[in-house]
Amino acid sequence: MNLRSKNRINPEFSMSSMTDIIFLLLIFFMLTSNFVTPSGLPVSLPSSKTSDIVMQKISVTITEDLQYYLNDQPVALEEIEPQLTQLLQGTEEGAVVLHVDKTVPVEHLVKVAGIAKNLNASVTLATVPAE
Repeated sequence: MNLRSKNRINPEFSMSSMTDIIFLLLIFFMLTSNFVTPSGLPVSLPSSKTSDIVMQKISVTITEDLQYYLNDQPVALEEIEPQLTQLLQGTEEGAVVLHVDKTVPVEHLVKVAGIAKNLNASVTLATVPAE
């Protein structure tokens, strides 16, 4: 009398489907994550109750001691316009993000924002969320 079943279950586990799922999840999270590149310069940004996430292609930073940086490279105020013109040439919609220390007088912010606006770029001021 043979009591064993003829349909044996194979105890091996195929990892190919598991790796497919892991790669799909990885791609999903990479595509849905924020594409914000923080500025590497030590700037104390002002706070704001509302904020929007903007794709940062061009970053202009003004530090507390009134040093100007274009994409984290030091630049003189007189050189901002020609360099911005060069950076904005290849883009349809230029977005300039201003990282301005909260102790910097507003006139410096207005100068740089005016330069960017004259070049038909959209200007955004970087802030930190208010607590």
